Amino acid sequence: MERFSLTSSKPFDQFVAALDASIGHPDMAEFGKSTHEASSYAELKRAVEKGLSEAGLMLFMQLDHGAVVRKETGRGTPRIIRFVIGNPLIMMEMVKHVPDAGSYAPVIGCDGSQDGPTCSAIASVR
Repeated sequence: MERFSLTSSKPFDQFVAALDASIGHPDMAEFGKSTHEASSYAELKRAVEKGLSEAGLMLFMQLDHGAVVRKETGRGTPRIIRFVIGNPLIMMEMVKHVPDAGSYAPVIGCDGSQDGPTCSAIASVR
């Protein structure tokens, strides 16, 4: 696995808002139900595509790691958010070649502890 890092000069809140706006936000309960009930690839594809952004990505999970740390410190920092994003249709193609590729959904961690957020995008590259 190869790790990519990107440092942005945008303030943390602007960076997170821009990232959030660029990904789809399906209702995951409905998404799970509709993909489970799909009786064909065409139905599955329609269900997945409903949740994708123009960039072809959707949010699977968002975790506020900073909130956990702030409980202990009582301070306003660190501000760290982890986004798990991806596209199930792309994953389907990947697992045809590498069976565990379904675990490779990109994870983007945004750390606003510095002047500008330091964002690490993690993706597997073989």
